[in-house]
Amino acid sequence: MKESRSHFHDVRGLRYHVRTWGRPGARPLVMLHGWMDVGASFQFAVDELERDWYVIAPDWRGFGLTQWAADGYWFLDYLGDLDALLDIYSPDAPCAIVGHSMGGNVVNLYAGARPSRVSHLVLAEGFGLKATQPVKAPERIGRWLDELKAPAQLRPYATFGEVAERLMKNNPRLPRDKADFLAQHWALRRDDGTIVLAADPRHKQVNPVLYRIEEALASWERITAPVLWLWGENHDDLKRWAGDDPADWQRRRAAFRNLSEVTIADAGHMMHHDQPKAFARAIETFVGR
Repeated sequence: MKESRSHFHDVRGLRYHVRTWGRPGARPLVMLHGWMDVGASFQFAVDELERDWYVIAPDWRGFGLTQWAADGYWFLDYLGDLDALLDIYSPDAPCAIVGHSMGGNVVNLYAGARPSRVSHLVLAEGFGLKATQPVKAPERIGRWLDELKAPAQLRPYATFGEVAERLMKNNPRLPRDKADFLAQHWALRRDDGTIVLAADPRHKQVNPVLYRIEEALASWERITAPVLWLWGENHDDLKRWAGDDPADWQRRRAAFRNLSEVTIADAGHMMHHDQPKAFARAIETFVGR
């Protein structure tokens, strides 16, 4: 495995952890993880990169080794964090950014608000969520209020091996050696000896703010960077939270002025685990154009 380094920064009042690989003077490549994941999750893909990169992979607020937020989690805060991190790692030039899942949905909005900061944009199944209807707002707000009174908890594990087994259950393509590596980064040992996922349980609370696809489309239309959509061949998870209406997908495609697509064979949503070599080749081919 390529050696990584840990860095800590004060980002908008939180102690932020950023994992990097490669030479600081090399071309920067920012990689943004998804929900309930961590920056170290890109290790296998980084190992397959052939060019000279300085790979920058933060742990989002409340995940991994980054500090938990005191007052909960609001989606636009991730955009604020990304803006501050780019001020640190690429203040004077746009850079290539890869976003997986939630990370993709952060950066696809950011790239519309800050088009000059992004040179190339890779969205690995981060193409937006299902459109929501205003009539659903009272129900969602009510669920959120209920969950504030009964906060979510994370299941404890006795060993990191148990965490690895859960990861393999969630993703049957994940081999044991990769699961063991991920378990050491996805989980932490508490003072009482039990092991829990390295995430604030409040991430499991329902978001009371509805997803408004019209706002996302307006942001995507302002992106000036070339955009690559990466699909896993078996994208059942994506269908569950983003829908499978062909007309809706065509509308999303049409919002990007310079879009290309690649499907990663024999891969699901966690394509950077399932097929890291194909994932890395797709990125390098696209960014190198």
